[in-house]
Amino acid sequence: MILSGLDWIIIVGAFILFMAIGLAYTKRASKDMQSFFLGGRSLPWYIAGLSMVATTFAADTPLAVAEIVGKNGIAGNWIWWSFLAGGLLTTFFFANLWYRSGVMTEVELIELRYSGKEASGLRAFKAIYLGVFMNAIIIGWVNNAMATILQVFFDLTTQQAIFYTAIAMVFTALYSSLSGLLGVAMTDVIQFVIAMIGCIVLAILVVNSEQIGGIANLKAQLNTKAPGALNFFPQIGNDALGTAKVMGYSILAFIASAGVRWWAAWYPGAEPGGGGYVAQRIMSSRSEKDSVYATLLFQIGHYCIRPWPWILVGLCAIILYPELQGTDNVKLGYVYAMRDFLPNGFKGLLLVAFFSAYMSTISTQLNWGSSYLVNDIYKRFFLKASASPEGVQRQERSLVNASRLVTIFMMMIGLTVSFFITSISGAWEFIMNCGAGLGLVLILRWYWWRINAWSEIAATAAPFVFFPIWKYAFHLDGDAVFLATVACTTLTWLLVTFITKPTSFETLKQFYVKVRPDGNWKPIIEHFSLQRKESNVGKLLVCWLSGIIFTYSTLFFIGRVIFQEYHSAAILLAIMTISFIVFRTFILKTNIFDKKYQ
Repeated sequence: MILSGLDWIIIVGAFILFMAIGLAYTKRASKDMQSFFLGGRSLPWYIAGLSMVATTFAADTPLAVAEIVGKNGIAGNWIWWSFLAGGLLTTFFFANLWYRSGVMTEVELIELRYSGKEASGLRAFKAIYLGVFMNAIIIGWVNNAMATILQVFFDLTTQQAIFYTAIAMVFTALYSSLSGLLGVAMTDVIQFVIAMIGCIVLAILVVNSEQIGGIANLKAQLNTKAPGALNFFPQIGNDALGTAKVMGYSILAFIASAGVRWWAAWYPGAEPGGGGYVAQRIMSSRSEKDSVYATLLFQIGHYCIRPWPWILVGLCAIILYPELQGTDNVKLGYVYAMRDFLPNGFKGLLLVAFFSAYMSTISTQLNWGSSYLVNDIYKRFFLKASASPEGVQRQERSLVNASRLVTIFMMMIGLTVSFFITSISGAWEFIMNCGAGLGLVLILRWYWWRINAWSEIAATAAPFVFFPIWKYAFHLDGDAVFLATVACTTLTWLLVTFITKPTSFETLKQFYVKVRPDGNWKPIIEHFSLQRKESNVGKLLVCWLSGIIFTYSTLFFIGRVIFQEYHSAAILLAIMTISFIVFRTFILKTNIFDKKYQ
């Protein structure tokens, strides 16, 4: 495909803008590690929140949603919509605790919460495991998705597509290594706006094309060619063999996704209890209140604002490209729509949108992964602390320089791994199963004093033992493997927790005094005669439940308006309003916003 001059002007102009932002924040990022990896803890809630949304909007995301819609209609999105409960759990129960901890990275919390050599060993292992191994897999599948888009859109060979993707990654690594998190977050916001505009424009053009003829005709054609595709909620029935199905998935798959995954499995961007780049953005916020509102904005943006343009194109692709239905190439309907319906100028805009989505994810992964290697490996285990203020300043500057080099190093690892990842869904399944059962430990470590480093070690290691046993020895399928692994992992870490010694009371006291969590801390409170804080659990549960209702009703309100079903939209608007008032009222009644952290 040949791009017009206007397309190239848009693409080149966007790249110049992203680099200019990176250069603009270089000086501020060079002050110290906190400035480089946490933006000086200065991000307002709307910047931190939009940055999280942008990071989860990778090049593969629209294609994945279009594939889900092509196979199982709108209701198929419950396979990821079900993660909302876990996301809002982070918003109301953990965001303020992460902020109070004052740590720079997720794994630094390990030595704040646990004691002994097992804690330092766990911190080192997870820094490498998450920062290098898991991070490289994520970068690899994002690169794979971007290369697929370029290959189909421009009719390139696989090698050519990977080459151009590598150029984009080098460019991203350059500006993110210069600007640190502050520049990454600022470019995230711009990239998210560009990406959403591009996707909305594509949806409008495709829906109003001659072949589709508007929303009313789209609905009429789908009701004939794909009955049930417009259903918002799962439909329970039987397949041709009499097997019970929910929205095309087995009952077991639906239970695994809606009932278990959101709290039991570690997954990037949806870590139970918060973690990864979500925790990084929380800790980079300028206040405790900003951290909570940032994660709330993230959930609303992630689940309510982003999906509908992708869903609409996915629905149109069912009609436009019937030859793709029932094949492994359903997701390519989105790229075909880009190729076939975008006029000059808009092709450049949507390519910039996809490059923006790609860069926002890659820049975060590079910055986030580098923070583990520099803060939790090099600084923690190899750097001897300086005693003088001047020496500390010199060390901080040298650590920033090291961070920039490590960012480039992470880019090289990510590029290398990209050549070995051939299946995005395979990488997704691997990561999900490697974290099966870990989630509950990550939640309870904030609320139960008895959780120790060995609990987390056991929960981290157990899936690598039980997953291959269930999969290869007992030949269970994906969802059965996941549920069986969760059960075995949970029993394992519970057993390990009670047969090992608890974390030292002195460490637990320091953690409790600094973070002031709710939950079962009675032995620590009584041992040190600490002041017992008023519990917020009941009020936060109301916030959590009303927040779930508010977010889902907002999601479906937007959908009903798009499909011109105004009666249903009015009912959902009323539910939105009531649920918003409830969670707003109750969050103000809690004491989660400590004045010390404002």
